[in-house]
Amino acid sequence: MIRSFAAALLALAAFAPSPVFAAVRAGDPEPALTFPTATGKTLALASYKGKPVYLNFFATWCPPCNSEAPSVGKLASAYAKRGLAVIGVDELESGPKAQSFITQYHLSYPAVLDSDGSALRAFGGFGLPVHVFISRNGTVKLVHIGEMSPAEIEAAVKSIL
Repeated sequence: MIRSFAAALLALAAFAPSPVFAAVRAGDPEPALTFPTATGKTLALASYKGKPVYLNFFATWCPPCNSEAPSVGKLASAYAKRGLAVIGVDELESGPKAQSFITQYHLSYPAVLDSDGSALRAFGGFGLPVHVFISRNGTVKLVHIGEMSPAEIEAAVKSIL
């Protein structure tokens, strides 16, 4: 009986998605992701084809996310004329929570919702913040899990411009 139970668990594990092996990595094409926005619309990552994209995964309760927000906002404004698109991806929170974050830090970029965590898992994320930089041709240039300094974020932004 124990042997059959163990065999059943192994069989189930073989079909379970593994974020370690399924994660999008540098050099991979951007995944086809569509998000609900904090304001109730829909945003498809594919609509940014031809633009450098910076996905900033955050949550309002995340201290590093809050400390990074002002510098992310400044970089988004500074590089907008060069085509940079910044998208804030709020993890497991509501539209009003995400919008309050955008308002609190006077951010000029949209916030989208990853209400089930699937987008974060697609990039191998297991904590916050997570930073994803995608080049103009739709190739993932960098996935960084954890806090980044303003200088590190700016260097990554410059690498996709």
